[in-house]
Amino acid sequence: MTADIHSLVGAYVLDAVDDLERAAVDRHLRECDACRTDAAELREAAARLADGAWSVPPPRLRDNVLAAVATTRQLPVETLRRSRRPYRARWLAAAAAVVAAVGAGTAVFTVQEQRVREERSVAEAVRTRESEVRDILAAPDVVLRDQPLTGGGKVTVAYSRLRDSGVIMMAADAAPDGGRVFQLWTVRSGTPVSEGVLAVGQTSIVKVVAGMSSASAVGVSVEPPGGSPAPTVTVAGVKTI
Repeated sequence: MTADIHSLVGAYVLDAVDDLERAAVDRHLRECDACRTDAAELREAAARLADGAWSVPPPRLRDNVLAAVATTRQLPVETLRRSRRPYRARWLAAAAAVVAAVGAGTAVFTVQEQRVREERSVAEAVRTRESEVRDILAAPDVVLRDQPLTGGGKVTVAYSRLRDSGVIMMAADAAPDGGRVFQLWTVRSGTPVSEGVLAVGQTSIVKVVAGMSSASAVGVSVEPPGGSPAPTVTVAGVKTI
């Protein structure tokens, strides 16, 4: 067989050959033990990459490579030049597989790193909100008022003029039916202002609201998914003045 057939083994494993090349490699693999071994090893590497088993190259990879270098007899330059090209082609294919493994590991690591950053961002937001809630509840002029929700549950408002902020704490016994959602409001200068829309099925929320000194009331309504520009079905209202 020609060197071209040997050099196609890597592409064959990755299904990057045409029908004629695939048929030729199939015939060759039935006759060549070395290429069958190479193909099997490359398939195993490709399968491990596909199932995400390597998020990064295995820690032992570097040690194994260095150990192999230390114990393998080095051929003279002239001998290397006379070596058969098929073996060079197979080593190139194997090297390509290693590069692919490193690249895939890097890609997975990048995704994992992004997830870690997102989780840290969420955790930081939660800590910030908890700190804001504690500051409001610890204010010397804090006022707490609550109102039952139609259908069961309660909405509690804690606000401080000194902090010019407040906390809306709502806990309903059940989510609105028909796929509808709860929406929070403040009333400022007689106009309802949306302070957040809950997700479908969500029954509780703790919401920090700035500028409470200009709010005369807090309300909860039931709206279509995504909320409404103005309250349609009010289920609770709490005066803040």
